[in-house]
Amino acid sequence: MSDEHSTEAETATSGEFERHPVPDSALLGAGKFWGMYAGEHAAGTEFMIGPLFLAAGASLQDLLFGLLLGNFLAVLTWRFLVTPIAIAKRMTLYYQLERIAGGSLVKLYNVVNGVLFCFLAGAMVTVSASAVGIPFGTLYEVPESTFGLGSPDFTLIVVVVGVVMAIIAAAGYQVVAQVANIAAPWMIAIFAACGIVSLTQMDANSISALSEGKYWQDAIDFVQEKDGVQQFGFWQIVVFAWLCNGAMHFGMADLSIFRFARSPSSGWAPAIGMFLGHYMAWIAAALLLAAQIKLSQDTTANPGALAWGALGWTGIICVIIAGWTTANPTIYRAGLAFQGVFPKSPRVVMTLIAGAVATTAGAFPNLSDQLLGFVGTYGTVLGPMGAIIFVDFYFMRRFGMREENAFHQGNSFNVAVLLAWLIPVAAGLYLIFVPTQMFPDKLFAAYAVVPCWIASGVIYLLLSKLMHPKTPLVS
Repeated sequence: MSDEHSTEAETATSGEFERHPVPDSALLGAGKFWGMYAGEHAAGTEFMIGPLFLAAGASLQDLLFGLLLGNFLAVLTWRFLVTPIAIAKRMTLYYQLERIAGGSLVKLYNVVNGVLFCFLAGAMVTVSASAVGIPFGTLYEVPESTFGLGSPDFTLIVVVVGVVMAIIAAAGYQVVAQVANIAAPWMIAIFAACGIVSLTQMDANSISALSEGKYWQDAIDFVQEKDGVQQFGFWQIVVFAWLCNGAMHFGMADLSIFRFARSPSSGWAPAIGMFLGHYMAWIAAALLLAAQIKLSQDTTANPGALAWGALGWTGIICVIIAGWTTANPTIYRAGLAFQGVFPKSPRVVMTLIAGAVATTAGAFPNLSDQLLGFVGTYGTVLGPMGAIIFVDFYFMRRFGMREENAFHQGNSFNVAVLLAWLIPVAAGLYLIFVPTQMFPDKLFAAYAVVPCWIASGVIYLLLSKLMHPKTPLVS
């Protein structure tokens, strides 16, 4: 049997079709996607990110309206940027990039992609471990050093939690989606309950108390008196909500998810995650911290302790499951990325390796405490490759060039892709991490995603025209 036929047989048997377009017989209805996005985005990150808004000084009014606009923009991006290409091609992000950029170049991208996804999943391992440790008296504590370990007991819990998450992710997309479908409705109800209980604990049980938001401002004042004054304004909230998942939509990572979609209407599925997760759940989680500050003057954003203080054992269970439903699909994506580096390796093995990397990252609690900056940074790094896919799909033929050039020309390294990716990313990371005259306090990471994305697409189109001016349009 030829290598090509062997690959097709293996992907058909596994049901994941990692290096083959998804056939009609394997397509899934919209319900699978609504459940997965509800589970992934009304989940572990919400217990971390919500309190960080309050600690950063965001006003309640800015948060309510900024999240509304930002999440709406995110849904539109998934529906109209990602879904049409996913349904037309039905390939994973990694295989599609390989056909555009060449096998050698895409291996570099896959390593970067997989590692960054593992760090995000690692933060969710930390979140779930913070809840598991509560009954055992093992507290989640953030060390001063970025790569400082927690206590030995906490590290052991991280390992156990990470192993379970990796096994679930290795079972494949349908199992990941099934776990999310089962857990999502219950978790959403628990998040709402957290917010309601927190308001009650602060005696904010009237319309005037809600509209004035004094309990919120009191909590901000307490945090900033202790940690220094910070500001997180309306447009920062809008851009963060829109682009915190920039690698998933602008970066096209969710091509790997929506390639299974039977209908374009499945592209609206992220709405349930954005408005029940990145809206309601973020606000509810922030209220948990506000209530904790009022009751005990404790500003520590420990997800397990926050949920325990509001709902006891129910809160603990919710945090554990919430971490799983975010980490599972993230580890699944990372496993696909690593398989792109070693195409002949089984997806299950690569997913387990991704789970091991995520678990290792989860052992460093300080990483999860940097989520506001991290998600913008990884969107800046991974997003531009999505622009290259977008340009290749919509514009190459219009400008007289062949799409998927590396595949059709037998090229293993597309220099145009490399330069179009690295130049904008290098500029973006410089502004994020190095103070400049224009940005003396350094650029807010999420602000770099869209400019880098646009620049990458333009550079790729121009360089492709220069390097391949007479590429034939026939296969």
